[in-house]
Parts: sequence; structure tokens; C-alpha cells
Amino acid sequence: MNTYDLTIIGGGPAGSAAAVYASRKRLNTLFITSEWGGQSIVSEQIYNWVGSVSVGGAELAENFKKHVLANAKETDTLEVKEGLRVENILKTTENTFKLKTDQNEEFETKTILITTGSIRRKLEAKNADKFENKGLTYCATCDGPLFADMDVAVIGGGNAAFESAAQLLAYCKSVTLINRSAEFRADEITVEKVSKNPKIKILKNVDILEITGDNFVEGVIVKDKTTNEQNEIKVSGIFVEIGQIPNTNLVKDLVPLDKIGKIKIDPWTGKTEIPGIWAAGDCTNILYHQNNIAAGDAVKALEDIYLSIHTK
Repeated sequence: MNTYDLTIIGGGPAGSAAAVYASRKRLNTLFITSEWGGQSIVSEQIYNWVGSVSVGGAELAENFKKHVLANAKETDTLEVKEGLRVENILKTTENTFKLKTDQNEEFETKTILITTGSIRRKLEAKNADKFENKGLTYCATCDGPLFADMDVAVIGGGNAAFESAAQLLAYCKSVTLINRSAEFRADEITVEKVSKNPKIKILKNVDILEITGDNFVEGVIVKDKTTNEQNEIKVSGIFVEIGQIPNTNLVKDLVPLDKIGKIKIDPWTGKTEIPGIWAAGDCTNILYHQNNIAAGDAVKALEDIYLSIHTK
């Protein structure tokens, strides 16, 4: 069995960036992905991917694929396996790992870079799925500027929700922050600072019942848990920030995870606590989650992997 220097798992911005760099450095690399693009594939347009004024999510995913495959064709050191899902990773010796896929293929590798990403926790309310990308979005950084001078709502009570609200307050007409519980999970200082903005309204202890509208979001119906009173809040955009679910089941018994299941890494290098395994992107416990950050962190990890193989 051929033993690879490196196996990259995941075809989003992190995995794709690492694959390109691994190819340029002539590392004997196996790249495995079940699909291309990561979370971005569902976005109609992305406005903050560096180098592109605007790019559709499906187009960006296709660009990742083209870039990786072009490098694989140019060199004989990068092998790409599409449509495969890694189901099991075992440490076989002190210096190698064995991977098994959902199609019963097995591979041996010296090092692993995990870039399996995460999925957004979906809003459970009537019509939420109907209006996704039609006024309801899961990324204020990506889509917020489209709603300049409009009334919008942010759903959530953690730091991500308040940080999104702070960003939207810079250019939206008003922001209504809606939290299902009576208490916020966000830091007190963050809550206090954002709450002082005259353009924000905060609702606590309410259920989100329904998203209203015809072809595009027009409002959200909420019910006060104390009084049972229902109200419709008229908004043109809804930004959902109720958490992410990291795709880390694959390694939950292999590498240490934080309390919400994200892989713990050294932010300087991308190393996990298990020698030979690195991780990058949304599956890790980094502070911020964006395409550009995931790609950069993966390149940083790749540089460290290269040095570990060749100089350490």
C-alpha cells in the first residue's frame, strides 16, 4: 500500500487551498472530498471572497474544483478522490494512520489535515426553508450590505448574533434582535455596547413562529412566552445566528474537541494535540469563521506540515 505524506479531508475553501499548496510543494498528497465548496455552495452571491467582486456559491465551488484538479494534472504528487467520505481513521504505527472510506477503500498516510467544516444550525420556524436566500440568510458578513437602509432582524443571543447586529447597525435602517430565551449567551460587555445603539430593538423570551412574505421576506411572527401574545415584526431581511454544528464525528474519538465539538488546535500552526494531525477552517475552535480565514488557516497548517515532514 502506498503511504502518502499527507491526506487532506474536505473540499471547501480550507481543503482546496491546502491541496493547491501541497501540490506546489510536491508533497505526496491524497485529497478526499465528498463534495466541493463547503457552506458557500448554498449562497446565491458572495461578495467578500478576495479577488472576486461577486461570485455565486456554486461557481466558487466549481472554481475550487478546477484549481485543485489543475494542480493535480500539472504534478504527479496530488491524487484527488471525489465523492468519497472518510468513515474511520486509525493510528496504525507511531508514524502512520490508516483511513477507510464509505466505499471500503483504505489509504495509509503519515499526516492528516482535517478541513471538514461545519453546517449552520437551521432556524426551525414555518416558511424558514422557503425564504432561505430570499431574505433569510445565515451570514451577515456575506449578505448584510444587500440590506442597506432596510429594517432587518437578527435571531440569536450569543456573541455571533450581537456581532452580526453590530455590523448591520452600521448601514441598516433598524435591527431587531430576537432571542428565544430570557438570558443572553453573549458576553455582558458585548450586550451592553450593542444595546446602546438607538437603531436596535431587543426582544427576549419569545418563540419564532413563522416567516412571512410573498416571494421575499416581509416579516417574522413571534410569540411572547410570558403573555402568549403574538406580533408580526416587519423586516426585509432576517439573519440567523443560532450556532454551528462542526463536522467532526469522524475524529471525535481521535482528537480532543471543545464543548461544542470543534477540534482544538494550536492557532499558530493548526496542530491538534495528536502528533501527525492538523486541522483548519470551521471544524476548528478558531474565533472567526469565514471563507478567507479558513483558506488562510489551511495554508498556514500546510506550511507547518511541510516543515514537520522535511525539517523536524
